[in-house]
Amino acid sequence: MPAAYNKRRPFVMRLRPALSLPGALLLFAAAAHAAAVPAPRPAAAHPTLTAKHVSVTLLIPPRQLYPGETFAAGLEFQMESGWHVYWINAGDSGEPPAAQWTLPAGMTADSMEFPPPQRLPLGPLMDFGYENQVVFPVPMRVAANFHPSASEARIAAHLTWLICREVCIPEKGDLSVNRTVLGAAPAVSVADPAAQALIAHFENQLPKPLPSGDSARFRSTPQGFVLDVQTGFRELTAQFFPLDESVIANAAPQPAKPLARGVQLTLIRDQSLQSPPRQLNGLLELPGGAAYLIHATPGSLPQSIGIGGSFGHLAGILGFAFLGGMILNLMPCVFPVLFIKGLALVQSSQQERRHLRVHGWIYTLGIVVSFWMVVAILVSLRAAGRQLGWGFQFQSPIFLAMIALLFFFLGLALAGQFEIGLSLTSAGGSFAQKQGFAGSFFTGVLAMVVATPCTAPFMGAAIGYALAHSAAVSFAVFTALALGLAAPFLLLAYFPGWARLLPKPGRWMETVKQAISIPIFATAIWLVWVFGQVAGITALGFLLAAFLLLAIAGWFLGHWPGQRIPSIVAVLVLIAAVGVPIWAVQQFDTRNAGAVTVIGRSNAGAPSVWQPFSPALLARERAEGRAVFVDFTASWCLSCQVNERLILDSPEVEQKFQSSGVALLRADWTDQNPVITQALAALGRSGVPTYAIYPADPSAPPQVLPEILTRGIVLSGLEALPHTTTIASAQ
Repeated sequence: MPAAYNKRRPFVMRLRPALSLPGALLLFAAAAHAAAVPAPRPAAAHPTLTAKHVSVTLLIPPRQLYPGETFAAGLEFQMESGWHVYWINAGDSGEPPAAQWTLPAGMTADSMEFPPPQRLPLGPLMDFGYENQVVFPVPMRVAANFHPSASEARIAAHLTWLICREVCIPEKGDLSVNRTVLGAAPAVSVADPAAQALIAHFENQLPKPLPSGDSARFRSTPQGFVLDVQTGFRELTAQFFPLDESVIANAAPQPAKPLARGVQLTLIRDQSLQSPPRQLNGLLELPGGAAYLIHATPGSLPQSIGIGGSFGHLAGILGFAFLGGMILNLMPCVFPVLFIKGLALVQSSQQERRHLRVHGWIYTLGIVVSFWMVVAILVSLRAAGRQLGWGFQFQSPIFLAMIALLFFFLGLALAGQFEIGLSLTSAGGSFAQKQGFAGSFFTGVLAMVVATPCTAPFMGAAIGYALAHSAAVSFAVFTALALGLAAPFLLLAYFPGWARLLPKPGRWMETVKQAISIPIFATAIWLVWVFGQVAGITALGFLLAAFLLLAIAGWFLGHWPGQRIPSIVAVLVLIAAVGVPIWAVQQFDTRNAGAVTVIGRSNAGAPSVWQPFSPALLARERAEGRAVFVDFTASWCLSCQVNERLILDSPEVEQKFQSSGVALLRADWTDQNPVITQALAALGRSGVPTYAIYPADPSAPPQVLPEILTRGIVLSGLEALPHTTTIASAQ
């Protein structure tokens, strides 16, 4: 580890004056990478020191010392809830732990190594440290000429640390352990596997040097610095922890912008900094737990934000978005809405020919405006540091309930229970004409809403590109996507000769309208199933009760059409129907993402097990020489469910999964999950379905499959893997 990272300060409690102000010591948890470690506890033979609010254990895994031996020791800190110790740079207050070693002659210990810290807000200040549990690995070496006279050797450490909550308590203590000494390496080494696993878990989190060929640069601004870091992949967010004190304002936000192969951070300088540093040293932590040591020098890196390098490239992306929007009309999510618009077109083609173009543009406007609203939300949240992707609305159980109620109510109207226009208004013909234009607009809105759980071919790359670039590019790409979705109906409105091919109005239209209610009800059933997956069975019962209220409201509207009192009663019942599932979600939401899903069986009858996705598991599988197939999916994504049932569950593909030895990971994006969002962004995608095959070689890029799968596409992707990487069967 670079010397700057191991620089120590004298163990003197360093507290800024502001820390004594009342209310400035409120402590909050942060950064999910410090979650509890599932490794087994080391054996009781390791000495433990119990102090106020913390226990410290000296982990020395080997039971024997012999010439030429190298191993990793560890200092484990177990803190009471709410208490913390500090990183190498403690931030605005505090001191890191330190150890002085007493070792036998011929044995040496390197400096303590510090895993990535958490951000610990303290009122207006920010500290860097650890809560709950942390292990500081310590590399140790035994010299080749190690020959102590005694049969046992003593390993001892004098420790000092500062533990804080509302108050800070300096502590110190001594730990030691004896180990058997051998004259040569034994045939079989004896060690504590639990201690080794615990140390290895935290060693895997230690920051690494930047990948070969990548670099870090910074440039000074009147407020601070702009830091550009190349990591090899597009990164949407990152956190920078400075190794040097009093360089940046630790508590200030760090807005991030994606680069083609990295990330750009805007940092605010510390008020006490007199001149820009010659080097900006620190730790860059990425979503998912990856961390890099950086030593940025003054200068700039080539950036790829905005239009992505060339107008031609942007034009190609816009073309993909437009084509993807057109194909989206054929997806099962959108097709029921087109049934409704097609029926309206049959009516207007004979009765309101001169208004066809107006209807077409109003329908287009409804789609475009609703797309703009979504991209505005996405861009705003991205600017605030949040990561969301295409279809994020369907991660909300309340949104799912509202759209399910809308489809069920629409199905009741189409099935003939009531007439929406006649029941809700008794206005004259001129108002009915306005109602028709409003209907075209909101049909466009509805088409966009139900399109969000789908990702058509060509859409994935376009949307991923849009959400990784500037707001102007995002709006341009989503506008092209909206125009593609609206294009078929708009073209028909502009070429009324095509409308003459449609049959004349007649009694058959009532039959067709009632038949259209079937796919509408089918869509409502699917939305109910998705709602149950997200919110739980109890909330699902209340949603079904809301459906009953809708049916009652529809009965009032159909039995007494246009009458004031029944219409008022119907509106009150509708309000109750909307309120019931909202209340149920708030009371009974039981979302629990991350469960292991087991699907399908091969011809041999052995199940194919899909493990829940995590970056650590993906890296571990590849490190063990195994290629990985990742299914990015969601319960609300109808295309995902079709691909899984018809393609991934098919005996032919299941058999190929097993014979190829790929590990199967499922990234369930039903609920918002920033880790999965980051993994999608690294692939250049921002929505599901997405399918990626990662070769065992970590340096090899993943292969991203099309959104609509066939057996041939999956089998060809697996065949393209090097045979040397698929050495283990998926378990």
